[in-house]
Amino acid sequence: MTQLPPDFVEIYDTTLRDGTQREGLTLSLADKIRIAKRLDAFGVSYIEGGWPGSNPKDVGFFEQARDIDWKHAAIAAFGSTRRAGIHAEDDVQLKKLIESGAPVCTLFGKTWTLHVTEILRTTLETNLEMIRDSIGFVVSEKRRAIYDAEHFFDGYKADPDYAIETLRVAHAAGAEVLVLCDTNGGSMPWEVDEIVRAVRAALPDARLGVHPHDDGGCGVANALAAVRAGATHVQGTINGYGERCGNANLCTIIPDVELKLNKRCLPEGKLAELYELSHFVAEVANLPANEHAPYVGRSAFAHKGGVHVAAIRRVADSYQHVDPELVGNECRVVVSELSGRGNVQSKAEELGLAVSASESARIVERIKQREAEGFAYEAAEASFSLLVAREAEGYVAPFQVLDYQATVGRRNGSDAFVEATIRVVANGEESHTAGSGNGPVSALDRALRKALLPHFPEVARFHLVDYKVRILDGQNGTASTTRVLIDMQAGEHTWSVVGASSNIIEASLIALVDGIEYGLRVDELSAPPKTQEKAEATAE
Repeated sequence: MTQLPPDFVEIYDTTLRDGTQREGLTLSLADKIRIAKRLDAFGVSYIEGGWPGSNPKDVGFFEQARDIDWKHAAIAAFGSTRRAGIHAEDDVQLKKLIESGAPVCTLFGKTWTLHVTEILRTTLETNLEMIRDSIGFVVSEKRRAIYDAEHFFDGYKADPDYAIETLRVAHAAGAEVLVLCDTNGGSMPWEVDEIVRAVRAALPDARLGVHPHDDGGCGVANALAAVRAGATHVQGTINGYGERCGNANLCTIIPDVELKLNKRCLPEGKLAELYELSHFVAEVANLPANEHAPYVGRSAFAHKGGVHVAAIRRVADSYQHVDPELVGNECRVVVSELSGRGNVQSKAEELGLAVSASESARIVERIKQREAEGFAYEAAEASFSLLVAREAEGYVAPFQVLDYQATVGRRNGSDAFVEATIRVVANGEESHTAGSGNGPVSALDRALRKALLPHFPEVARFHLVDYKVRILDGQNGTASTTRVLIDMQAGEHTWSVVGASSNIIEASLIALVDGIEYGLRVDELSAPPKTQEKAEATAE
């Protein structure tokens, strides 16, 4: 058994096993190895790789894991206590655990009398023998043993003496951690606190852990309650992935343990990598990140209300419970119809724009007016930047759309066609161009680019990478206001713009114009200054 430093809480990550039981989450073998390496670099104490023998992917994981030099984490293989009626050394799945080569074997066993008699359909004494024999076999094979007491809190409520006896047997057989599992996820924090303290009193020499699920919405709270009651080992998953409502979310537990309970659970300096880790795992799992999650959500430290923003501009901690940089996140100011001048000034400063007090007041009123028309600037910072720039005295747009037309139809009863024409003024010259595409927005985009390329060749580098449409007032049917959000990219630079109108084509064109105008503005501002010689040559 390893000796823990004082006030250290072991983090046991089960994203690769329990987390993959989430509906809609599937990881390839390569995905599991990538996540495991990232977790090891982050500094968790254990990484549970899967259940050897349950599927070829998990077998492959442990085969590859044997050849990796793990820096921080011990790799754990998960399995069950032996079946009734056979010896542990003859149990196929126990032998698979040993053959996996994992230095840690985590065995779950029954602690709730209901499961012993009705699910396993065996006797209470036989179940104790199964726990004793299985842990003893793993230890005899020179593996570290962790015992997951399945349904422990429900089992304790039903029969506390028997539930504790299962732990006592596992401890005596050599399990180095006794993990109290809230498998159904329905326990409350005060129950967890009381029961963990009772177990500590009954087994003062045992190291205790906790494995909460989130079915009652208390997974994180139950983990923290267990730690306060004496647990020094917490099992959970990144982003709370898991069966049903998920496991306890390590991305909340870890900073709570370090920043709120003042205990250590990671190597020095690693907490600042939490935001990146959360988004990395979501990306590999091909799931959207929860941007409103505590600590690691993009909105976790976003401020929208004008009163809030005015306060944090004076004292950052006035509306933030921790410094976002501690977890690798950042403070953000959101602009909307709820904004005050402080929001505008903060956002402008963030974007490198200078805004006077009088300009801020005008911009706030302009935002309120535009958002009433369906625009939204929270996810369209490029459009906000342009709105600010257009309020500045003397701002001249690089081009102007005078009129446009889009035609959609069929020829000869079968062939669909889409054509668009557009009239644009750029550099004092008027252009009238046409384009075709697979839809009216595509055709307009091509016509607009054709008109602008002779004046602004850099437009060829601007690519549309995402296009989202939202109907704002569906009760108006096809006359509803439509909001269009467009993401554009040039090289490594990405920006977002918004358009709104009861005409989806008009809304799209507004966003397209913003997207190109912003790209030209950024390109102009980021270009290296011309030397006097080059400037004169250009003038000639």
